[in-house]
Amino acid sequence: MKKLLLSVFAAASLVTAAIADTRPPNVVVILTDDQGYGDLACHGNTMIRTPNLDRLHGESARLANFHVDPTCAPTRAALMTGRYSTRTGVWHTIMGRSLMYRDEVTMADVFKASGYRTAMFGKWHLGDNYPMRPEDRGFEETVVLGGGGIGQTPDCWGNDYNDDTYRHNGRWERYRGYCTDVFFDNAIQFIMANRDRPFFAYIATNVPHSPYVAPDKYVRPYTQRGVPRPMDSFYGMIENMDENVGRLRARLKELRLEENTILIFASDNGTSAGVVKDGHPGDGTWPGFNAGMRGIKSSEYDGGHRTPCFIRWPAGGIDGGREVKRLTAHFDLLPTLIDLCGLAQPEGVRFDGVSLEPLLRDTEVAWPERTLFVHRQRSEIPPKWEHSAVMTERWRLNNGSELYDMRGDPGQTNDVAAAHAGIVAALRERYEAWWESLAPALLRHGYIVVGSEHENPAQLNCMDWHDDDVKNIPWNQTQIKETRWANGYWMIDVERAGHYEFTLRQQPDEAHFPLQANRARVVVGGAEAKAFVTEGATRVKLTLRLPAGPAKLQTWLYDDADGKSRGAFFVEIQRLEQESRVPDAKPTL
Repeated sequence: MKKLLLSVFAAASLVTAAIADTRPPNVVVILTDDQGYGDLACHGNTMIRTPNLDRLHGESARLANFHVDPTCAPTRAALMTGRYSTRTGVWHTIMGRSLMYRDEVTMADVFKASGYRTAMFGKWHLGDNYPMRPEDRGFEETVVLGGGGIGQTPDCWGNDYNDDTYRHNGRWERYRGYCTDVFFDNAIQFIMANRDRPFFAYIATNVPHSPYVAPDKYVRPYTQRGVPRPMDSFYGMIENMDENVGRLRARLKELRLEENTILIFASDNGTSAGVVKDGHPGDGTWPGFNAGMRGIKSSEYDGGHRTPCFIRWPAGGIDGGREVKRLTAHFDLLPTLIDLCGLAQPEGVRFDGVSLEPLLRDTEVAWPERTLFVHRQRSEIPPKWEHSAVMTERWRLNNGSELYDMRGDPGQTNDVAAAHAGIVAALRERYEAWWESLAPALLRHGYIVVGSEHENPAQLNCMDWHDDDVKNIPWNQTQIKETRWANGYWMIDVERAGHYEFTLRQQPDEAHFPLQANRARVVVGGAEAKAFVTEGATRVKLTLRLPAGPAKLQTWLYDDADGKSRGAFFVEIQRLEQESRVPDAKPTL
């Protein structure tokens, strides 16, 4: 009987292998969060242990001059669309400017349209409300955290990296285990369930983003070897993720899918904690490693936006031994995958990226000179030249005035602008043309739709407030608990005219936190409602009749004893189906 079972298993494996030889390649994209180019042993870091990523590096075509945005959400928008992030409405990580415009076509849309099963696991960070959620943007299976990281305002209240609650296909569900293990577990389950058809899996870890939390067995060895805090936890998070990459690859091999799976590994910006900021390792002896680059996360210098990118597809002839030194970027990956997988081109989409297929197959192929642009923005409307870089293979023009020759000065220490005025002028001219092309995007908003059957009620939170002062936005749960006096507004789009019920809270429902207010107010466009707040109440409800269309929404919770007010940090908006359900009007003030 045992021999018979083995024969059946072997026959099934041969069938699976035969199918793999004839069907389009599977695709797995792994994107880590805040892991810099130097946070890998294969890139020269002698402290960190990344054996599985080192092996992948040796078996892949490596993009050695690969650039992303300097912060999280913009990189994800560019990766998903093949376009500069600013065009998609995403140039910030909060303030309503991390919400991708609804008319953008995503990588998942493209794969789904070509018959692939699509899924994502981990950090989305491009909107937590309809129509920006991953399940609205082409992903059929999703397990995601809220906002831009565990413990941020949109995330499930009280999540702390272990045994947390994530949104599974739009509904919050509790999972057991460390966050990265959970995301890879679910990705592996998805792969196993879809091994007989083409699939696209996007695994976007929230590690090693702050807060720096990892199981002690991964952290302690670094602490003992002189790695200072919090870098020891930062490295521990990466080591655990590396272990999960090895586990994923082992399962792909077991399923006989490894050869015909395009596996991509990249990071979303430069390191956040992989180098000590003041040059002194504090409670340790290890200063960190940044591969000789200047700047870290958020920087316009290469250390802020040059990251690893490995691409492996043995069945397609893309494997070890190739190092692509030409200038490439995150928005090149979607056009590249369209070519490699033979996907249908999306209609009406103008990519900023280009297909890298020729370079992946022949690093010496004739390749045109490119000029690429990067900027780090933290404003409602981006100012020109703000933390910017104009890049060619030889030159970096930073902030419109500093020029660096990367051939002899990859660390960007010697500003040679005075000696190359013509180069500066030419690169400034290219930036001006690029900036002009972005102008239409800067006049738009990523509207949160309310009253839709896809999300009713809609759950809004203050991370998506618009405001002129970024420091005013409580974007994580610690700041929410500070009960700061802050306010801002949301840009919403009312899908259907009718009566809407607004529930205002200072903390989410599960926190049972009493409102620190005696009066409440809601203004949507030209409509306004007011109400008294009962002492000890954890919420207050108001109703408005709204016309369809876009509008500005703002709330106020007044504490007359202090003479101050704040916005409601959490607002639930429900379209009432029948007029008879509309409650009696609240007392006006």
